[in-house]
Amino acid sequence: MTNSGRPLPAREQLAAIRMLLLDVDGVLTDGRIWTDHDGREYKSFHVHDAAGLHYWRRCGGLTGFLSGRGGHAVERRAADLHVDEVVLHRVDKGAAFAELLARRDLAPHEIAYVGDDVLDLPVLRLAGLAATVPEARPEVLAEVHYVSSRSAGFGAARDVVELLLRARGEWDAIVRDGGLS
Repeated sequence: MTNSGRPLPAREQLAAIRMLLLDVDGVLTDGRIWTDHDGREYKSFHVHDAAGLHYWRRCGGLTGFLSGRGGHAVERRAADLHVDEVVLHRVDKGAAFAELLARRDLAPHEIAYVGDDVLDLPVLRLAGLAATVPEARPEVLAEVHYVSSRSAGFGAARDVVELLLRARGEWDAIVRDGGLS
């Protein structure tokens, strides 16, 4: 973990997180968007992040994607991972966040959000855990509680899942049971 702008919330606050909400480009991917000659987009997702989301959901957590972009690759990945909330093509992430909270009857302190750019700041400023990746914009690094030691697209979401599950006291059982608990 690198330095962050705000102190990490207390263990009890981390344990109270009910939803892990993730930006996609620059968090679940390395931020690069590949296109072929027909204009189809391709993105690369890391299996460690997928496993982390699986462990989080298995322990009762909700998952969500909140992206200013979208695309078939993101929709497919969300479906494959059984993501609970998929909010795409929303540049005003603050408004989208407020709608999600109302729809799910959640409070901001019950959300862990991982974002990397200035569009994410309205959500990061309200979330119970504001996290980012080492490659994030300086303005984001200055305002988050936690900066993953893992790069965007290379396990950063998994890193946040482990932080949350350790706070709940559930990570050791997952490790003990080889990920099958």
